[in-house]
Amino acid sequence: MPRLFVAISLPEDVRERLGLLSGGVPGARWVDPENLHLTLRFIGEVDGGWAEDIMSALGGVSAKAFELALAGVGHWGTKERATAIWAGVEKNPGLSHLQSKIESSLVRLGLEPEGRKFAPHVTLARLTGSPGARVAKFIADHNLFRMPPFRVTGFTLFSSFLSRGGAIYTPEVEYALLEP
Repeated sequence: MPRLFVAISLPEDVRERLGLLSGGVPGARWVDPENLHLTLRFIGEVDGGWAEDIMSALGGVSAKAFELALAGVGHWGTKERATAIWAGVEKNPGLSHLQSKIESSLVRLGLEPEGRKFAPHVTLARLTGSPGARVAKFIADHNLFRMPPFRVTGFTLFSSFLSRGGAIYTPEVEYALLEP
């Protein structure tokens, strides 16, 4: 059964630049640049009937296109036991509005509300037993990371299948945002 999530696909030049950050942390499994994205809502495993309903509900989401900028890096977990490294996203009302509309449409459909507060980021690596000092050094070395804004003109419903080589993400449906 596929796992579904809604995300913003990143332009190729943004993925390439983020890919250049990969390295220098033992125990890190770096996300392949072609799989880098900004998750708006993780849905989880669903059967075919639910998937169709989800596709339809997302088709009713109406929001305007916007500019988005990535800035800074950080980690999840504690200083001693970090679980992931991510690139940050500058505060953005357009992004918050889009995520809220997606969340509302999925909850109206009958999905459980997302339990965590939306914290926009792009996961760069998942960590297993990475030394805290090396994670801290990576964060310090790349803390001033910043990219010029790029235009977000849509969002995508992805399916995810876990394989021995990692997750395989497949775009299922792309949804356009409104141009002002």
